[in-house]
Amino acid sequence: MTDGPKKNVWFITGAGRGLGIDIAQAALAAGHFVVATGRNADRVLTAIGAHHNLSAVALDITDPGAAEAAASAAVARFGRIDVLVNNAGNFYAGSFETLSPDQFRAQMETNFFGPLNVTRAILPIMRKQRSGQVITVTSTAGLVAGAFVSAYAASKFALEGWMESLRFDLEPFGIRTMAVEPGFFRTELLVEGSSTIWPEQQIDDYAERTAQTIAAWRSMNGLQGGDPRKLAAALVTLSDSGELPLRFIAGADAIAGIEQNLATIQAQIDATRAMSASLSFDGSAER
Repeated sequence: MTDGPKKNVWFITGAGRGLGIDIAQAALAAGHFVVATGRNADRVLTAIGAHHNLSAVALDITDPGAAEAAASAAVARFGRIDVLVNNAGNFYAGSFETLSPDQFRAQMETNFFGPLNVTRAILPIMRKQRSGQVITVTSTAGLVAGAFVSAYAASKFALEGWMESLRFDLEPFGIRTMAVEPGFFRTELLVEGSSTIWPEQQIDDYAERTAQTIAAWRSMNGLQGGDPRKLAAALVTLSDSGELPLRFIAGADAIAGIEQNLATIQAQIDATRAMSASLSFDGSAER
């Protein structure tokens, strides 16, 4: 059911706010069935709007048991799951030392282990079908790190590595994968208290930069250049094509940042190429 203009069953996490709402609405508009999940099922239903092809299901992605229950509910309602979208996540912002160990672990628990929990619950269903798609929303920060995002980038880099390896596991079963690396989109990621959590630890050496960065990001919220509705529509188009790219770099800012990083990496390879290539055993070296 993943090829052509067929009615697929979409399972979307984090569908009570932000990009998740737009993905659910785009999939419904394209004629698909949608299992939209979030911590509060009523909030999910209200956010997306009632639809005969929609099922709202409560899901805390950090709870493996809840993931199993949500997957079972999806199959009970629609009989199968064709497209999994790992979208739920949050943002613990701050320099490494200013984020507490508990905050760093919480970031990994939600952004990394959460998608693993949900995917682990759904893959047996897709393997039985011998078809399916696993789409995971990472971030430009999953390929290009920066200041104030040590925990967030770590969680997204981890997702990138997992997704790159996962495709080899799943290809024999007809299951395709795609990582999505958005730039700055006008979602709720920078909304304080719900998606963005500031650092707990106050360190004088970081105080000025922390204050400046928080002020800059607060001023950016609601003014990001990317349109999440267009991104959602693009994901549905890619899914319906049946030919998922391994990565979808989403947004002009994402393209620019990642291309610049690739050029930097290439320059670093070139700068030390001779030294790197000289590190093999030559048969005559003595220990």
